[in-house]
Amino acid sequence: MYAIIATGGKQYKVAEGDVIRVEKLGVEAGETVTFDNVLAVSNEGLKVGADVANASVTASVVENGKAKKVIVYKYKRKTGYHKKNGHRQQFTKVKIEKINA
Repeated sequence: MYAIIATGGKQYKVAEGDVIRVEKLGVEAGETVTFDNVLAVSNEGLKVGADVANASVTASVVENGKAKKVIVYKYKRKTGYHKKNGHRQQFTKVKIEKINA
């Protein structure tokens, strides 16, 4: 059984027991979070739309952290212009506990 959820502007295919990284949720480690925006659920057949209107996915937060640094380098030739910048995206790692369909 798997479900497709949407959070943080992205879609994730999840099953019970999966550990995924999502955009930062602002929830402390050890707490539970419920994803209500379920797009599809597959048990014996794929259900979408009105069939999954009241479906939800329950997960527990494992940790919060930052991803590896991504270097952003801007350069324009012949003008002496260059700028180096770095970015570390924050994430929340969650473990999928239950799919309520």
